[in-house]
Amino acid sequence: MNSYRQPGVVLTDHHFTVPLDHTDPGGERIEIFGREVVAGSRAAEELPWLLYLEGGPGFGARRFTGTEAWLGRAVREFRVLLLDQRGTGLSTPANRQTLPLRGGPREQADYLTHFRSDSIVRDCELIRPQLTGGAPWTVLGQSFGGFCAVRYLSAAPEGLSTVLITGGLPSLDGHADDVYRAAYPRIERKNAAHYARYPQDVERAREITAHLAEHQPESAGHRLTPEGFQSLGIMLGGGSGSHQLHYLLENAFVRTAHGTELSDAFQEAMRTACSFAGHPLYALLHEAIYGRDERPTDWAAERVRAEFPQFDAAAALRGDGPVLFTGESIHPWHFDVDPALRPLRETAELLATRGGWEPLYDVERLAANEVPVAAAVYHDDMYVDTAHALRTAASIRGLRTWVTDEYEHDGLRAGGPKVLDRLLALVRDEV
Repeated sequence: MNSYRQPGVVLTDHHFTVPLDHTDPGGERIEIFGREVVAGSRAAEELPWLLYLEGGPGFGARRFTGTEAWLGRAVREFRVLLLDQRGTGLSTPANRQTLPLRGGPREQADYLTHFRSDSIVRDCELIRPQLTGGAPWTVLGQSFGGFCAVRYLSAAPEGLSTVLITGGLPSLDGHADDVYRAAYPRIERKNAAHYARYPQDVERAREITAHLAEHQPESAGHRLTPEGFQSLGIMLGGGSGSHQLHYLLENAFVRTAHGTELSDAFQEAMRTACSFAGHPLYALLHEAIYGRDERPTDWAAERVRAEFPQFDAAAALRGDGPVLFTGESIHPWHFDVDPALRPLRETAELLATRGGWEPLYDVERLAANEVPVAAAVYHDDMYVDTAHALRTAASIRGLRTWVTDEYEHDGLRAGGPKVLDRLLALVRDEV
C-alpha cells in the first residue's frame, strides 16, 4: 500500500484481486483499485467506512484534490473508499487497446458480460472484509452507482449499514425500451428549456447541422456528424450544461480564405465532448445494464428513437423547426465515427443481440429491506426517469426520498456537502 498526503487528507492506494467470474472463484482473476481517503487529523482513528460508487457505467471514481466537494463532508466522520469499478480507471481497464488480449469480438463480448452491477457488488463484498474486518459499511452511489447500490440491497444487504443514493434509483422491471421511451420526452423538455433561454441557438444549431451533413469533417480521426452534434445534448442534464452548450455553439464558425468553416476550436471541443476514449465501457455496456431476461436490448435507444420523429435532424433541416439534441443514449453509429470505439463495433453488436441476462433486482427482498436508505431524486432528471425512480423508492421498504428541483443530475457534484448532509439526516431521522 502506498500512502501520501494532500491538503487536509491522507490517501492510501489499495489493489485487490477478485475473480473475473464470481461463479468460478478458482478461475481467472482481475485487479480492482480503490483509493482510501481519511481526514489528516483522524488518520489514526477507527472510523466507519463509506464506499463511493461512481456513475457510469464505465467511469473510474472521481480524482479529488484534498477535501473538495462532498468528500470534505464525508471525511469528517468516515474513512472513504473511492472505488474504480471493474474495467475502469486502474481496475484492469477494458478498452480498444486491452480487449483484443481476450481474443476476437465473441470472446470480448463474453468477457464484458461480467462487468455489470452484479459482479461489481460481489467485488465489493470481497473487498469489504479486507478493509473493515467484516463490519458493514455505508455505500454512497451516484447515478449508475445508485443502480449498483440497489443491486447491493438485493444481493448482499448484510454488508450494508446505510445506503445513500443520488440520482440513481433504477426501474426494477423495465426493459431498455421502456427506459428510452420515457427518456426522449424528458430530453425534448430540456431542449425546449435551452432554446427558450438561448433562442439564438436555434438557427446556430441548424447551421452547424447543415454544415456537418454536407462536409462531415474529421478531428483527430473522429468523424463529426449531425448525429454526433445532436449527442451534445448530454450536457443538458447537468446544472450548468445549457450554458456550456451555448458557449460551445457561439464560436462554431470562422471566416477563412476559403470561406466560412467550422472553427478548429469548435471541432476540437465537439470531438472531446463526443469521444469515448476515456470511458468506452459507457458505450459498450450502456444498454446491457438494463438487460433482465431473454430479450436482447437490440440497440433500444436507436429503435425507440424512430417513435419520436421530431429528433430527426434531416427532417428538421427540410422544414423550419429546431434541431433537437439527444441525451444519454448509445447508437450503432457511435462505433463508426469514434476511433476509440471503431475496433469494438462487432463486440458491441454481439452484446446488443445477447439475451438471457440475469435479473439484477430482487423485488421481494427489497420489499423486506431493513437497511436504512435515503435517495435524492431530482425533479426532472434527464438521465434517470423520475417516475421510474419514485416507483422504485416505494418498492424498497423504509427508503426515504428527497425530491428536489434545486439540482440537476449532477447534484452531488454541484451541491456537495449539502446533498450528503441531507441524505445522512434522512437516514438518521433528523428531518
